[in-house]
Amino acid sequence: MMKPFTIDIPQETLDNIRKKVANYPWHEMPDEAGWDYGTNLGYMKELCSYWLEEYDWKKQEAAINQFSHFKAPVDGIDMHFIVEKGSGDNPTPLLISHGWPGSFVESVEIIERLAHPERFGGDVADAFDVIVPSLPGFGFSGRPPRPYGPRKIAAVLNSLMVDVLGYQNYVAHGADWGSAISSWLGYDHGAHCDGIHICFPTMRHIDGPQTPEEEAWAHECETSPRVVLQDGYRTQQATKPQTLSYAMMDSPVGVAAWIVEKFHAWSDLENDDVESAHSKDGMLTNIMVYLATRSFNTSTWIYYGRREEGGRILGTKERPRVEVPTAAAMFPAESFPWPPRSYAERLYNITRWTKMPRGGHFSSLEEPELLLNDIILFARTLR
Repeated sequence: MMKPFTIDIPQETLDNIRKKVANYPWHEMPDEAGWDYGTNLGYMKELCSYWLEEYDWKKQEAAINQFSHFKAPVDGIDMHFIVEKGSGDNPTPLLISHGWPGSFVESVEIIERLAHPERFGGDVADAFDVIVPSLPGFGFSGRPPRPYGPRKIAAVLNSLMVDVLGYQNYVAHGADWGSAISSWLGYDHGAHCDGIHICFPTMRHIDGPQTPEEEAWAHECETSPRVVLQDGYRTQQATKPQTLSYAMMDSPVGVAAWIVEKFHAWSDLENDDVESAHSKDGMLTNIMVYLATRSFNTSTWIYYGRREEGGRILGTKERPRVEVPTAAAMFPAESFPWPPRSYAERLYNITRWTKMPRGGHFSSLEEPELLLNDIILFARTLR
Protein backbone atom coordinates (compact mmCIF):
# COMPACT_ATOMS: atom_id res chain seq x y z
CA MET A 1 0.00 0.00 0.00
CA MET A 2 2.77 2.44 0.99
CA LYS A 3 5.67 2.45 -1.48
CA PRO A 4 9.02 4.26 -1.45
CA PHE A 5 9.24 7.12 -3.92
CA THR A 6 12.21 8.99 -5.40
CA ILE A 7 11.89 12.32 -7.15
CA ASP A 8 13.49 12.06 -10.57
CA ILE A 9 12.33 14.65 -13.06
CA PRO A 10 13.13 13.54 -16.63
CA GLN A 11 15.73 15.60 -18.44
CA GLU A 12 13.28 16.12 -21.29
CA THR A 13 10.92 17.91 -18.88
CA LEU A 14 13.73 20.09 -17.56
CA ASP A 15 14.89 20.93 -21.07
CA ASN A 16 11.37 21.92 -22.11
CA ILE A 17 11.01 24.26 -19.13
CA ARG A 18 14.40 25.78 -19.83
CA LYS A 19 13.56 26.32 -23.50
CA LYS A 20 10.36 28.19 -22.63
CA VAL A 21 12.18 30.41 -20.13
CA ALA A 22 14.88 31.18 -22.71
CA ASN A 23 12.31 32.00 -25.40
CA TYR A 24 9.99 34.10 -23.26
CA PRO A 25 8.75 37.19 -25.17
CA TRP A 26 9.62 39.92 -22.69
CA HIS A 27 7.42 43.00 -22.81
CA GLU A 28 7.69 46.41 -21.19
CA MET A 29 6.44 47.81 -17.91
CA PRO A 30 7.44 51.15 -16.35
CA ASP A 31 10.54 50.58 -14.25
CA GLU A 32 9.51 53.27 -11.77
CA ALA A 33 6.43 51.22 -10.85
CA GLY A 34 8.59 48.91 -8.74
CA TRP A 35 6.29 46.11 -7.57
CA ASP A 36 3.12 48.22 -7.56
CA TYR A 37 1.74 46.79 -10.81
CA GLY A 38 2.75 43.24 -9.92
CA THR A 39 5.98 41.29 -10.14
CA ASN A 40 8.80 43.67 -11.04
CA LEU A 41 10.02 43.28 -14.62
CA GLY A 42 13.67 43.94 -13.87
CA TYR A 43 13.70 41.39 -11.07
CA MET A 44 11.97 38.76 -13.22
CA LYS A 45 14.61 39.20 -15.93
CA GLU A 46 17.33 38.84 -13.32
CA LEU A 47 15.69 35.73 -11.82
CA CYS A 48 15.22 34.10 -15.22
CA SER A 49 18.81 34.80 -16.19
CA TYR A 50 19.92 33.03 -13.01
CA TRP A 51 17.45 30.23 -13.75
CA LEU A 52 19.08 29.62 -17.13
CA GLU A 53 22.71 30.17 -16.22
CA GLU A 54 23.20 29.02 -12.62
CA TYR A 55 20.20 27.23 -11.12
CA ASP A 56 20.65 23.45 -10.79
CA TRP A 57 17.42 21.49 -10.24
CA LYS A 58 19.27 18.17 -9.97
CA LYS A 59 21.32 19.50 -7.07
CA GLN A 60 18.14 20.58 -5.29
CA GLU A 61 16.46 17.28 -6.16
CA ALA A 62 19.33 15.31 -4.60
CA ALA A 63 19.06 17.31 -1.38
CA ILE A 64 15.31 16.73 -1.18
CA ASN A 65 15.78 13.01 -1.85
CA GLN A 66 17.95 12.67 1.25
CA PHE A 67 14.68 12.25 3.11
CA SER A 68 12.47 9.17 2.84
CA HIS A 69 9.65 9.79 0.38
CA PHE A 70 6.63 7.58 -0.10
CA LYS A 71 3.42 7.31 -2.06
CA ALA A 72 0.21 5.65 -0.95
CA PRO A 73 -3.44 5.69 -2.03
CA VAL A 74 -5.47 7.70 0.47
CA ASP A 75 -9.22 8.06 -0.10
CA GLY A 76 -8.66 7.45 -3.81
CA ILE A 77 -5.78 9.94 -4.18
CA ASP A 78 -2.18 8.92 -4.84
CA MET A 79 -0.58 10.85 -2.00
CA HIS A 80 3.10 11.81 -1.79
CA PHE A 81 4.68 12.39 1.61
CA ILE A 82 7.96 12.47 3.50
CA VAL A 83 8.35 10.48 6.72
CA GLU A 84 11.35 11.24 8.92
CA LYS A 85 11.31 9.04 12.02
CA GLY A 86 12.40 10.92 15.10
CA SER A 87 15.13 10.08 17.57
CA GLY A 88 14.58 8.57 21.00
CA ASP A 89 12.00 6.19 22.36
CA ASN A 90 8.81 8.19 21.98
CA PRO A 91 8.87 10.87 19.26
CA THR A 92 5.64 12.82 18.80
CA PRO A 93 3.99 12.38 15.38
CA LEU A 94 3.87 15.80 13.70
CA LEU A 95 1.90 16.42 10.50
CA ILE A 96 3.07 19.52 8.58
CA SER A 97 0.77 20.77 5.82
CA HIS A 98 1.77 23.53 3.42
CA GLY A 99 -0.24 26.09 1.50
CA TRP A 100 -0.31 27.99 -1.79
CA PRO A 101 1.96 29.12 -3.46
CA GLY A 102 4.16 26.89 -1.35
CA SER A 103 4.87 23.18 -1.44
CA PHE A 104 6.32 20.44 0.72
CA VAL A 105 9.81 21.86 0.04
CA GLU A 106 9.02 24.74 2.42
CA SER A 107 9.59 22.33 5.30
CA VAL A 108 12.74 20.59 4.09
CA GLU A 109 15.05 22.83 6.13
CA ILE A 110 13.26 22.17 9.44
CA ILE A 111 12.59 18.43 9.15
CA GLU A 112 15.91 17.22 10.55
CA ARG A 113 15.90 19.76 13.39
CA LEU A 114 12.43 18.64 14.45
CA ALA A 115 13.12 14.92 14.11
CA HIS A 116 16.60 14.94 15.66
CA PRO A 117 16.93 17.93 18.01
CA GLU A 118 19.87 16.35 19.83
CA ARG A 119 21.99 16.84 16.69
CA PHE A 120 21.57 20.59 17.10
CA GLY A 121 22.08 20.94 20.85
CA GLY A 122 18.46 20.20 21.76
CA ASP A 123 16.75 17.57 23.91
CA VAL A 124 16.01 14.18 22.33
CA ALA A 125 12.78 14.15 24.35
CA ASP A 126 11.51 16.89 21.99
CA ALA A 127 11.89 14.71 18.88
CA PHE A 128 9.09 14.29 16.35
CA ASP A 129 8.19 11.77 13.70
CA VAL A 130 7.83 14.38 10.94
CA ILE A 131 5.29 13.75 8.19
CA VAL A 132 5.22 16.25 5.31
CA PRO A 133 2.74 15.53 2.50
CA SER A 134 2.14 17.26 -0.79
CA LEU A 135 -1.49 18.34 -0.55
CA PRO A 136 -3.95 16.71 -2.97
CA GLY A 137 -3.49 18.36 -6.36
CA PHE A 138 -0.11 19.81 -5.40
CA GLY A 139 3.33 18.66 -6.45
CA PHE A 140 3.84 14.92 -6.47
CA SER A 141 0.43 14.02 -5.03
CA GLY A 142 -2.38 13.06 -7.34
CA ARG A 143 -5.31 15.33 -7.96
CA PRO A 144 -8.68 14.91 -6.27
CA PRO A 145 -11.63 14.01 -8.50
CA ARG A 146 -12.90 17.58 -8.18
CA PRO A 147 -11.85 20.65 -6.16
CA TYR A 148 -11.41 19.85 -2.47
CA GLY A 149 -11.45 22.57 0.17
CA PRO A 150 -9.41 22.49 3.39
CA ARG A 151 -12.05 20.57 5.34
CA LYS A 152 -12.09 17.70 2.86
CA ILE A 153 -8.30 17.76 2.61
CA ALA A 154 -8.13 17.53 6.41
CA ALA A 155 -10.12 14.29 6.19
CA VAL A 156 -7.64 12.95 3.62
CA LEU A 157 -4.65 13.85 5.79
CA ASN A 158 -6.24 12.33 8.89
CA SER A 159 -6.69 9.10 6.90
CA LEU A 160 -3.03 9.29 5.91
CA MET A 161 -1.94 9.59 9.52
CA VAL A 162 -4.33 7.06 11.05
CA ASP A 163 -5.12 4.50 8.37
CA VAL A 164 -1.89 4.49 6.33
CA LEU A 165 0.79 5.40 8.86
CA GLY A 166 -0.95 3.94 11.90
CA TYR A 167 -0.72 6.95 14.22
CA GLN A 168 -3.70 7.05 16.53
CA ASN A 169 -2.64 10.41 17.93
CA TYR A 170 -0.65 13.23 16.39
CA VAL A 171 -0.05 17.00 16.38
CA ALA A 172 -0.71 19.16 13.32
CA HIS A 173 1.12 22.28 12.17
CA GLY A 174 0.41 24.46 9.18
CA ALA A 175 0.82 27.89 7.65
CA ASP A 176 -1.38 29.40 4.93
CA TRP A 177 -3.78 26.63 3.81
CA GLY A 178 -2.05 24.41 6.33
CA SER A 179 -3.55 26.55 9.10
CA ALA A 180 -7.04 26.05 7.70
CA ILE A 181 -6.44 22.33 7.24
CA SER A 182 -5.04 22.04 10.77
CA SER A 183 -8.08 23.92 12.10
CA TRP A 184 -10.38 21.34 10.51
CA LEU A 185 -8.19 18.52 11.78
CA GLY A 186 -8.67 19.84 15.29
CA TYR A 187 -12.39 20.42 14.76
CA ASP A 188 -13.43 17.24 12.92
CA HIS A 189 -10.72 14.80 13.98
CA GLY A 190 -9.99 15.68 17.60
CA ALA A 191 -10.11 12.00 18.53
CA HIS A 192 -6.75 11.66 16.78
CA CYS A 193 -5.39 15.20 16.46
CA ASP A 194 -4.16 16.14 19.95
CA GLY A 195 -3.34 19.77 19.19
CA ILE A 196 -2.76 22.25 16.40
CA HIS A 197 -0.09 24.88 15.79
CA ILE A 198 -1.12 27.55 13.27
CA CYS A 199 0.54 30.61 11.75
CA PHE A 200 -2.21 32.11 9.60
CA PRO A 201 -5.52 33.65 10.82
CA THR A 202 -7.63 32.18 8.05
CA MET A 203 -10.79 31.06 9.86
CA ARG A 204 -13.78 33.17 10.94
CA HIS A 205 -16.32 32.82 13.73
CA ILE A 206 -19.92 32.25 12.71
CA ASP A 207 -21.10 35.08 15.01
CA GLY A 208 -18.63 37.63 13.63
CA PRO A 209 -16.84 40.32 15.67
CA GLN A 210 -18.38 41.15 19.05
CA THR A 211 -16.31 43.98 20.58
CA PRO A 212 -15.05 47.36 19.31
CA GLU A 213 -11.53 45.91 19.07
CA GLU A 214 -12.80 42.96 17.05
CA GLU A 215 -14.86 45.27 14.83
CA ALA A 216 -11.76 47.38 14.13
CA TRP A 217 -9.81 44.25 13.18
CA ALA A 218 -12.61 43.09 10.85
CA HIS A 219 -12.66 46.52 9.20
CA GLU A 220 -8.89 46.36 8.70
CA CYS A 221 -9.25 42.96 7.01
CA GLU A 222 -11.73 44.49 4.55
CA THR A 223 -9.93 47.77 3.84
CA SER A 224 -6.20 47.44 4.50
CA PRO A 225 -4.15 47.94 1.29
CA ARG A 226 -1.89 45.03 2.23
CA VAL A 227 -4.98 42.79 2.07
CA VAL A 228 -7.15 44.41 -0.61
CA LEU A 229 -4.37 45.01 -3.14
CA GLN A 230 -3.33 41.36 -2.92
CA ASP A 231 -6.80 39.90 -3.37
CA GLY A 232 -6.98 39.52 -7.16
CA TYR A 233 -5.29 36.14 -7.31
CA ARG A 234 -7.60 34.76 -4.61
CA THR A 235 -10.76 35.87 -6.38
CA GLN A 236 -9.58 34.38 -9.68
CA GLN A 237 -8.57 31.05 -8.16
CA ALA A 238 -11.77 30.77 -6.14
CA THR A 239 -14.06 31.46 -9.08
CA LYS A 240 -12.46 30.61 -12.46
CA PRO A 241 -9.26 28.63 -11.84
CA GLN A 242 -9.56 26.76 -15.10
CA THR A 243 -9.33 29.93 -17.20
CA LEU A 244 -6.14 30.99 -15.42
CA SER A 245 -4.61 27.56 -15.96
CA TYR A 246 -4.64 27.80 -19.77
CA ALA A 247 -2.01 30.54 -19.64
CA MET A 248 -0.01 29.17 -16.74
CA MET A 249 0.35 25.58 -17.90
CA ASP A 250 2.41 26.70 -20.89
CA SER A 251 4.42 29.50 -19.30
CA PRO A 252 7.13 28.80 -16.72
CA VAL A 253 7.83 32.54 -16.53
CA GLY A 254 4.14 33.22 -15.94
CA VAL A 255 3.99 30.70 -13.09
CA ALA A 256 7.19 32.12 -11.61
CA ALA A 257 5.88 35.69 -11.74
CA TRP A 258 2.52 34.68 -10.21
CA ILE A 259 4.32 32.97 -7.32
CA VAL A 260 7.22 35.38 -6.78
CA GLU A 261 4.73 38.25 -6.43
CA LYS A 262 3.49 36.60 -3.23
CA PHE A 263 6.95 35.83 -1.92
CA HIS A 264 7.61 39.56 -2.24
CA ALA A 265 4.28 40.82 -0.89
CA TRP A 266 3.91 38.47 2.07
CA SER A 267 7.45 38.33 3.46
CA ASP A 268 9.27 40.43 6.03
CA LEU A 269 11.63 42.29 3.71
CA GLU A 270 14.45 44.78 4.09
CA ASN A 271 14.44 47.67 1.60
CA ASP A 272 11.72 46.00 -0.48
CA ASP A 273 14.22 43.29 -1.48
CA VAL A 274 12.64 39.84 -1.84
CA GLU A 275 16.08 38.27 -1.50
CA SER A 276 16.45 39.68 2.00
CA ALA A 277 14.03 36.88 2.97
CA HIS A 278 14.38 34.29 0.19
CA SER A 279 17.13 33.00 -2.06
CA LYS A 280 16.77 32.55 -5.80
CA ASP A 281 17.45 28.84 -5.38
CA GLY A 282 14.73 28.50 -2.76
CA MET A 283 12.09 30.28 -4.78
CA LEU A 284 12.99 28.50 -8.01
CA THR A 285 12.91 25.06 -6.37
CA ASN A 286 9.40 25.73 -5.11
CA ILE A 287 8.39 27.00 -8.56
CA MET A 288 9.95 23.98 -10.24
CA VAL A 289 7.80 21.63 -8.17
CA TYR A 290 4.73 23.24 -9.75
CA LEU A 291 6.22 23.18 -13.24
CA ALA A 292 7.79 19.73 -13.26
CA THR A 293 4.60 18.09 -11.97
CA ARG A 294 2.24 20.22 -14.09
CA SER A 295 0.22 20.89 -10.94
CA PHE A 296 -0.34 24.65 -11.12
CA ASN A 297 -3.91 24.10 -12.29
CA THR A 298 -5.00 21.60 -9.64
CA SER A 299 -3.17 23.47 -6.88
CA THR A 300 -5.57 26.39 -7.35
CA TRP A 301 -8.61 24.16 -6.88
CA ILE A 302 -8.40 24.47 -3.10
CA TYR A 303 -9.68 28.06 -3.35
CA TYR A 304 -12.71 26.92 -5.33
CA GLY A 305 -13.19 24.03 -2.91
CA ARG A 306 -13.22 26.31 0.13
CA ARG A 307 -15.84 28.53 -1.45
CA GLU A 308 -18.04 25.46 -1.98
CA GLU A 309 -17.42 24.31 1.59
CA GLY A 310 -18.76 27.59 2.95
CA GLY A 311 -15.78 29.89 2.96
CA ARG A 312 -13.82 30.85 6.07
CA ILE A 313 -16.52 30.11 8.65
CA LEU A 314 -15.44 27.48 11.16
CA GLY A 315 -18.09 25.30 12.74
CA THR A 316 -21.67 25.99 13.67
CA LYS A 317 -23.51 28.08 16.26
CA GLU A 318 -23.90 24.94 18.35
CA ARG A 319 -20.20 24.06 18.06
CA PRO A 320 -18.22 27.07 16.89
CA ARG A 321 -14.81 26.27 18.40
CA VAL A 322 -11.82 23.96 17.97
CA GLU A 323 -11.52 22.39 21.41
CA VAL A 324 -8.13 20.70 21.08
CA PRO A 325 -5.22 22.80 22.42
CA THR A 326 -4.20 25.41 19.89
CA ALA A 327 -1.00 27.44 19.53
CA ALA A 328 -1.01 30.67 17.53
CA ALA A 329 2.37 31.77 16.16
CA MET A 330 1.95 35.33 14.89
CA PHE A 331 4.57 36.69 12.50
CA PRO A 332 4.35 40.49 12.05
CA ALA A 333 4.51 40.62 8.22
CA GLU A 334 1.73 38.06 7.76
CA SER A 335 -0.56 38.82 4.81
CA PHE A 336 -3.65 39.00 7.05
CA PRO A 337 -3.69 40.75 10.43
CA TRP A 338 -4.28 38.47 13.40
CA PRO A 339 -7.54 39.04 15.29
CA PRO A 340 -7.62 40.12 18.92
CA ARG A 341 -7.11 37.24 21.31
CA SER A 342 -10.74 37.53 22.43
CA TYR A 343 -11.86 36.64 18.90
CA ALA A 344 -9.30 33.83 18.54
CA GLU A 345 -10.42 32.30 21.81
CA ARG A 346 -13.99 32.06 20.55
CA LEU A 347 -12.63 30.07 17.60
CA TYR A 348 -9.95 27.98 19.32
CA ASN A 349 -8.87 26.61 22.66
CA ILE A 350 -5.84 28.89 22.72
CA THR A 351 -3.12 27.56 25.02
CA ARG A 352 -0.14 29.32 23.46
CA TRP A 353 -0.15 32.85 21.98
CA THR A 354 3.22 33.91 20.57
CA LYS A 355 3.89 37.28 18.95
CA MET A 356 7.03 36.80 16.91
CA PRO A 357 9.60 39.61 16.65
CA ARG A 358 10.01 39.25 12.87
CA GLY A 359 9.00 37.12 9.91
CA GLY A 360 6.13 36.83 7.48
CA HIS A 361 3.87 34.40 5.71
CA PHE A 362 6.54 31.84 4.79
CA SER A 363 7.72 31.27 8.35
CA SER A 364 9.56 27.97 7.79
CA LEU A 365 11.67 29.69 5.13
CA GLU A 366 12.04 33.13 6.71
CA GLU A 367 12.40 32.33 10.40
CA PRO A 368 12.85 28.57 10.81
CA GLU A 369 14.41 28.79 14.28
CA LEU A 370 11.56 30.87 15.69
CA LEU A 371 9.01 28.53 14.16
CA LEU A 372 10.47 25.19 15.18
CA ASN A 373 11.22 26.37 18.72
CA ASP A 374 7.59 27.44 19.09
CA ILE A 375 6.38 24.08 17.83
CA ILE A 376 8.66 22.30 20.30
CA LEU A 377 7.49 24.39 23.25
CA PHE A 378 3.84 23.83 22.32
CA ALA A 379 4.31 20.07 21.96
CA ARG A 380 5.83 19.87 25.43
CA THR A 381 2.53 21.05 26.87
CA LEU A 382 0.68 18.17 25.20
CA ARG A 383 2.69 15.34 26.75
